[in-house]
Amino acid sequence: MNELIYEQPLNEKTRSYLRLEYLANQLQSNLDQDHQHRCFYPLFSLCELTERCDYRTEIIKDIDKQLITLKKWQDLPHIDEAQVNEYIERLQQARTQLVGCERPGQKLKQDRFLSALRQRFGMPGACCNFDLPQLHYWLAKPWAIRQQEYQSWIANFQCLLTPIKLLLELTRKTTSYNPATAVAGFYQGSSNQALSLIRVKLDAKQGCYPTISGNRNRYAIHFVLFDQQKHSDQTIDFMLATCG
Repeated sequence: MNELIYEQPLNEKTRSYLRLEYLANQLQSNLDQDHQHRCFYPLFSLCELTERCDYRTEIIKDIDKQLITLKKWQDLPHIDEAQVNEYIERLQQARTQLVGCERPGQKLKQDRFLSALRQRFGMPGACCNFDLPQLHYWLAKPWAIRQQEYQSWIANFQCLLTPIKLLLELTRKTTSYNPATAVAGFYQGSSNQALSLIRVKLDAKQGCYPTISGNRNRYAIHFVLFDQQKHSDQTIDFMLATCG
């Protein structure tokens, strides 16, 4: 085990973005390796989230805010102009694709194979051959064919997932890690600017993990001993990044 990074969103929008990013990473993992029927869980979770909420308007607003900020940075000294221009180009491209796409996941609702699976996947142990013979048939296809089909399903969400991953990447890069110390397993901080994300980097050898709470201006971190499942009373050194 080595250093682990823990993240805590401080507003609902960032919470949603992190969930979608997590599912995007799961989708990519299932595309890289054959995980059999497990590949459907993140796909159906993504379908569920995008049916509940259309994130496009909020994402476009955030892209526009980032573009304004980055264009201001272009005139500052000691700025890596090439990198700033690269982010501007990527954001503009992601914005164009998002504006032009239909609601993500809409086509998958019309897929009879996926619809049948989705109805069953919410039931415990309902992936048996007698429950879903069509799944048994699909899993018997060569991996290369299933991989192509899975890629086509994922493609329905790329116009949404690409800008979210890009926005979170920029959010994380707004600040660097600084050393911090939790006395008796507790640390508290505040910020004059509105925060959206707290990041804690901690050596797993310390045997504990952080539980983070707070709002956009104040936050608290409690460290919990994993083996005992209780708050630590030790002095704990860690790395902290607070993102606006």
